[in-house]
Amino acid sequence: MPDFNQYPDARGHFGVHGGRFVSETLMAALEELETLYTKVKADPAFWEEYHNDLVNYVGRPTPLYHAKRLSDEIGGAQIYFKREDLNHTGAHKVNNTIGQALLAKMCGKKRIIAETGAGQHGVATATIAARLGLECIVYMGADDVERQKMNVYRMRLLGATVVPVTSGSRTLKDAMNEAMRDWVTNVDSTYYIIGTVAGPHPYPLLVRDFQAIIGKEARIQHLEKTGKLPDALVACVGGGSNAIGLFFDFLNDPEVKMYGVEATGDGIESGRHSAPLAAGRIGVLHGNRTYLMADDDGQIQETHSISAGLDYPGVGPEHSFLKDMNRVEYVGCTDKESLEGFHESTRKEGIIPALESAHAVAYALKLAKTMTPDQTIIVNMSGRGDKDLHSVMKAEGIEL
Repeated sequence: MPDFNQYPDARGHFGVHGGRFVSETLMAALEELETLYTKVKADPAFWEEYHNDLVNYVGRPTPLYHAKRLSDEIGGAQIYFKREDLNHTGAHKVNNTIGQALLAKMCGKKRIIAETGAGQHGVATATIAARLGLECIVYMGADDVERQKMNVYRMRLLGATVVPVTSGSRTLKDAMNEAMRDWVTNVDSTYYIIGTVAGPHPYPLLVRDFQAIIGKEARIQHLEKTGKLPDALVACVGGGSNAIGLFFDFLNDPEVKMYGVEATGDGIESGRHSAPLAAGRIGVLHGNRTYLMADDDGQIQETHSISAGLDYPGVGPEHSFLKDMNRVEYVGCTDKESLEGFHESTRKEGIIPALESAHAVAYALKLAKTMTPDQTIIVNMSGRGDKDLHSVMKAEGIEL
């Protein structure tokens, strides 16, 4: 097994994946960002400021919670939730936004743009922009604007301009397209805070590094509680930032199994899903080479998931590499199964998960049944579910 800490290479590649496939206009900005990040990554003062914000503004460390009632009912492995839903703004996204906002400040940029699907990255970006007094523009697919109304209102309350994107599938892919166009046009004044471990190099690297705090904390907390490493890690995968955040610190521990859960929507066979690792092909999307969903002519296919945050036709290039290396097993969870996970967590543990996280919960419940009571699973509870109540009610035909 290779040392996974050595990736990406100097050109931003994870095996055949990753890299930098962008117009000439953006090359100088990306090279400037890479140079800056390479410098600050070795600067203890930068990380001291970052961790100070995580502690005093975000509220870290988040707890590692033993879901005992769920575990007892299943009778298999003990399930632990890493409670990223307790972060300020309600999800793991703020870990990355805090770090990139520090980079934007060092670049002297006064205008921030972002894209968002479920709205959590948009809310986190709008929050940090308000705190720093920066202009903030958030691109969001028109369908996601409709199903995430409360997060749209939160962003506007924070002073951000939310731009609905009506092209294509009107979801995260199209929001990212528009954000890239804005960046090309305004690159001299604008910093683009990408919300996941995708995009051109160095974004997959720096987003991973900012999210790695999740796994670092989880390792320490699990050792304190059990005296050993966990037997398995489970996290949902859209772009894949919360999953990389949990996995990265354990990649060189072969005894720890890892499961990334893609959204299989109505089922892989239906064609209505968001599972490029299970049913995609290698291509280029949003500036990096990775597995993606495309037809025989290379055109990006529309995706479907009940979860706006997982409704994306690509995936971060490091996940594609980990799939090729057989280090992480990528599995699927349908809309129906995710709703079962959503209700199980809510009724048995009093924790309402985001629909993204509910995919991971649902798979962990199945996995735990195949394991013994002395084994453990950490599930990344990546976000809280109040933003998704409208989607759950609509899916289940509930009217109040």
